[in-house]
Amino acid sequence: MPDNAGEKFQKLVAIMARLRSPGGCPWDREQTFDTIKPYTLEETYEVLDAIDRRDFANLAEELGDFMLQAVFYGQMAAEAGLFSIADSLDAINEKLVRRHPHVFAEETAESPKDVTRLWGEIKAEEKKRKGDPDPTLLGGVPRALPALVEAQQIASRAAGVGFDWENAQQVIEKLHEELAEFNAAQTRDHLEDELGDMLFVLVNLARFAQVDPEQALRRTNAKFRDRFGYVEARLAEQGRPLKEATIEEMEALWQEAKHR
Repeated sequence: MPDNAGEKFQKLVAIMARLRSPGGCPWDREQTFDTIKPYTLEETYEVLDAIDRRDFANLAEELGDFMLQAVFYGQMAAEAGLFSIADSLDAINEKLVRRHPHVFAEETAESPKDVTRLWGEIKAEEKKRKGDPDPTLLGGVPRALPALVEAQQIASRAAGVGFDWENAQQVIEKLHEELAEFNAAQTRDHLEDELGDMLFVLVNLARFAQVDPEQALRRTNAKFRDRFGYVEARLAEQGRPLKEATIEEMEALWQEAKHR
């Protein structure tokens, strides 16, 4: 890490404080924790998009925008007398050391699985010390998470204590079982329930395959955008809108797109 990274971070903190000051920016001054949340989500996805595209020059810029979100929240918290960005930095530094005893203390971890187990045990102990109202294994998974992320965390934590399939083939068999139950569903509620079961099993299959399901779906979305864009462009070359093409014509162009 560059020696002056700390200085540059402090400069960002100072700029944010200036923007929020009485003589600063009217827009920045009127923002609240709630009004900034949508920008935080937007910046998160822009970071992911830059990674997907392997646009590392853009990623450097997007990470700066991403860090600004934390500094913005820290500045508002400091103004309200709640905490400062320095408190947040202390918290993450202490947490990283505490949760990596195999690096900073005497514990040993020979594999990523050992690390995951240690991490879970330490988190559970932390929750007990804090008097967490829900100290259960899954109690620490926020319900407000996007459903796919929540499913990943739930499945991983359960697997960490041995509640898991033995291999990927068993997960595939479970997927076929859930698909059969979906096909037999008669009501909307039942269909929704069984579809949710299938999605949860797919998240577990991704875990066994060591594939991030969010990234896999984003990749498929990008692929679909590209191929459908090709279909639309080829029809436009013929002076025809999408709504006038038959499904057979669009499928033929789709196959062209696949084999470009």
